[in-house]
Amino acid sequence: MAQLYETHSHTPLCKHAEGTPGEYAAVAQARGLAGLIVTCHSPMPDGFSPAVRMAPEQLPEYFDLVAKAREEWQGKVDILLGLESDYLPGMEAWLEKLHSKAEFHYILGSVHPHLRDYRERYFTGDAAEFLACYYEHLAAAAETGLFDSLAHPDLVKNVIADHWNVGTALDVVRRALDRIAKTGVAMELNTSGLNKKISEMNPGPEILKEIHARGIPVVLGADAHTPKRVGDQFETALRQLRGIGFATVSGFRNRKRYEIPIDAALASLKA
Repeated sequence: MAQLYETHSHTPLCKHAEGTPGEYAAVAQARGLAGLIVTCHSPMPDGFSPAVRMAPEQLPEYFDLVAKAREEWQGKVDILLGLESDYLPGMEAWLEKLHSKAEFHYILGSVHPHLRDYRERYFTGDAAEFLACYYEHLAAAAETGLFDSLAHPDLVKNVIADHWNVGTALDVVRRALDRIAKTGVAMELNTSGLNKKISEMNPGPEILKEIHARGIPVVLGADAHTPKRVGDQFETALRQLRGIGFATVSGFRNRKRYEIPIDAALASLKA
């Protein structure tokens, strides 16, 4: 029986993805997934990085796009409304209002350190300082209570790849994870990291071990910007999680977390 959802997928409204939710759902069905959570990039205030997200006035169009696909695929693939919602300090009131505009099933919190607008605000040229800033923002995002899970939680390594050393970074990472663990917020294992400059999932295995040690729940997502990437490398990710010691992965519905045994999830996937 199908167990897993693709929990991280996009639409052309973000201006750097392709394919309709229905096309993503078809791949989900072929790969043995129970459903698809559409989590396109949220609007942001004050013109923050407008080239990679929908505009505020496009929210109704987004809701309609997902609703139509949900109706079309009813009984075949369960399509749920989510949002990948960027966090920056000072935007809490905006985000709270944004998240109240629909009955979302899942809010995925993101800090995107590679965006030009983010780097212009926070990067001074010091890689270690930028690393600390990123993890401060990630922990602060969890502490707002605005998000269900945190996306690709070592994404910064691809921005400072020439200076990245996970051993050196772990002190900063551990302090952030200690704070996140107290909130109950989940963290994502994002398989798209295999296609980035540092070719490993986000987060990498060393950080995953630290997440496991703190009992932080993990959600699996492929960050699909094209239909073919739905469920990509889920089997590899599940085996990695099991090897570290995880027994379950988390899912979300109506913003409530539930657990899926990894063995059952693996058995449900289609090649």
